[in-house]
Amino acid sequence: MKALDALLWTYSDSSFLAHGTDQDEDAERQPIYLTTGFETPNAAKVRFFVDGALIAPFLTQPAAGFERLILMFDGNQDDQLVSARQQWAHLKQQGLALAYWQQDEDGRWQKKA
Repeated sequence: MKALDALLWTYSDSSFLAHGTDQDEDAERQPIYLTTGFETPNAAKVRFFVDGALIAPFLTQPAAGFERLILMFDGNQDDQLVSARQQWAHLKQQGLALAYWQQDEDGRWQKKA
């Protein structure tokens, strides 16, 4: 999380993504809140899971009012691809509505499933 925190502030001199963590003040005012836990102090409607984070344990928590849960992974990394496929199968078995998007060679996102 520390690496992602630093990257979001320093990725480009011309832009950044304002965000915070539990180490910052006013967590409820952060447009993006980084966490490895279940808390959502900013009442976000979308939650991103990265770096191998599992969605299923999150689904056992009390409803947080999310409209979307998004798993991001690098399809060129075998371990990430295997994990994403396992999560897809598990979530599909639970009857959840799923969609899969893939980036093409031009950087555009295309819905695959």
